[in-house]
Amino acid sequence: MDRNTILAVQSSWLAVLDKAPAAGELFYANLFETDPSLRYLFRGNLYEQAQKLIEMITETVRLLDDMEKLMPALQLLGQRHNDYHVSDGDYDTVGDVLIETLEHALGDALTPTTRQAWIVVYDTLAKVMITGAPVHI
Repeated sequence: MDRNTILAVQSSWLAVLDKAPAAGELFYANLFETDPSLRYLFRGNLYEQAQKLIEMITETVRLLDDMEKLMPALQLLGQRHNDYHVSDGDYDTVGDVLIETLEHALGDALTPTTRQAWIVVYDTLAKVMITGAPVHI
């Protein structure tokens, strides 16, 4: 991830925050429509889960400038997901749904460059969560 990629993700996320509750709910609606089998992973209140998702993404996006702090948190999150039997393919589904949600939330502001930046960031972070190994940026 280069600096321009990080800045594209950070600046676009600020625009999503204006629509955060709706974006979080849309994410889960899209996720369960895309793959209903993932519903079992989310037993609690989906409104609260959506809020937690937005908070987690916000903190992650903020920490893209401080990978030393972000890596251990991602590794721990990956371990928890592993305990829930999340598969590598589930990460792919979540990445696709994240992009779909961003397309809806940002509209034309999700330029091809910004879209690609999100894909790069998500793929990098998902790799850390899946393997538990830090990536060198």
